[in-house]
Amino acid sequence: MEELRILAPTGVLGAGFDAEAFRRGVEARPHVIACDAGSTDSGPAALGSGNPKLSEQAVARDLRLLLTARAALGVPLIIGSCGTSGRDIGVDWTAGIARRVAAEEGLHFRLGLIYADQPPDHLRRLYDAGRVQPLQHAPTIDRELFERGHTVAMMGVEPIQDALRDGCDVVLAGRASDTALFAAVPGLRGADPGLTWHLAKTVECGAACAVPPSANGLLATLREDHFDVRTLAADSRLTPRSVAAHTLYENADPYRVVEPSGVLDTAGATYEAVDEQTVRVRGARFEAAGRHTNKLEGAQLVGHQTVVIGGVRDRVVIDALPKLLPMARQYFDAKIREVFAGAVDPADVDIDYRLYGAGAVLAGTEPDDLSPRELGVLITVTAPEQSTAHAIATFVAHASSHLPVPEYDGLVSTLAYPFSPPEIDRGPLYRFTLNHVVTDVTPTELFRTTTEDV
Repeated sequence: MEELRILAPTGVLGAGFDAEAFRRGVEARPHVIACDAGSTDSGPAALGSGNPKLSEQAVARDLRLLLTARAALGVPLIIGSCGTSGRDIGVDWTAGIARRVAAEEGLHFRLGLIYADQPPDHLRRLYDAGRVQPLQHAPTIDRELFERGHTVAMMGVEPIQDALRDGCDVVLAGRASDTALFAAVPGLRGADPGLTWHLAKTVECGAACAVPPSANGLLATLREDHFDVRTLAADSRLTPRSVAAHTLYENADPYRVVEPSGVLDTAGATYEAVDEQTVRVRGARFEAAGRHTNKLEGAQLVGHQTVVIGGVRDRVVIDALPKLLPMARQYFDAKIREVFAGAVDPADVDIDYRLYGAGAVLAGTEPDDLSPRELGVLITVTAPEQSTAHAIATFVAHASSHLPVPEYDGLVSTLAYPFSPPEIDRGPLYRFTLNHVVTDVTPTELFRTTTEDV
């Protein structure tokens, strides 16, 4: 196999990257440019709402650089999980930006759009056939779940490779395995699958494995028996440890990375420093799966939320809060019944206090006793309607600022609020609904592709 060069310009489209570092990558004349555009890292909101995490302006800036470089090089550009969630609406949103950039820059290319949305009726048929199977720690589901939210399937390399075979210069894909974006072209060229998937895993997040980690890019060079990965930013470097450590990112087992078509086994991999910016990697294997699977990701609306941010710097109040807050919840339940005259059930409203400085991040499981001098208090009120959440938050905020502290006589201020009014409507709240796979599918069965000339 001839040497194959892959440019990963950034960890996520729209995060930004150093133009000078990108120029170095382009000057190396890569055979493909690939970039992820989404993730579930930021929670279920993008999948549930269809709204991207990063702004149109930020995505357009990055996409302009990628499209113009692609045109100059005459190589494919592959972008996956468009619009953060990889929903169809995210693919179309990114395609709209690409068309606008092309018109402004005088660019022409064949565009492939790969859609990953899963219709509820099709998912119910798969569920009824026993082909929707839970992964570890998956929630319990029923066949009616698919109507209550939105579901995408995560593609591997195969739909992307089909688009490339069809002559597409630019591929904008829905929800995709990050690694598939970088493994697609080497797979078409007949490269060793173990090296291919290990390279893809290494560069999937751009320079996240660099020292220091950044949003900038990497250049990977794949050869017969190894690949080299090089950081492009002048002020960064790579080490064997930093590269090897990335196999643990988003994986419980650093030696077993599961893909739709098999498992990457890095147990026999070796990492060697070539220079301060380059590491050479050998030895990984890819075990093809006996049957193909595609992961499902789902999210649904669970309510609307209003938040109140406050703080306290009073040792007596801090010590009293663990007892006061459960009592306050009982008061709020009664208040909800009174204010809404029974039209709102307190059981449908969640009022939560997170005490930052007293173990909020570990949700009450802090291993050591904490004695903070001050606390940040985040109050969240979640209800079926935004107007209900806001109305409840107004009396929750008022009561929380004057909780009855037994050690003090008379009215005291228990919380101070930095904003006036303190109630901030956060909008819709979503939750993940699925951690499942569809089994016994063909690699492209769950996906739909369209092409056009831009």
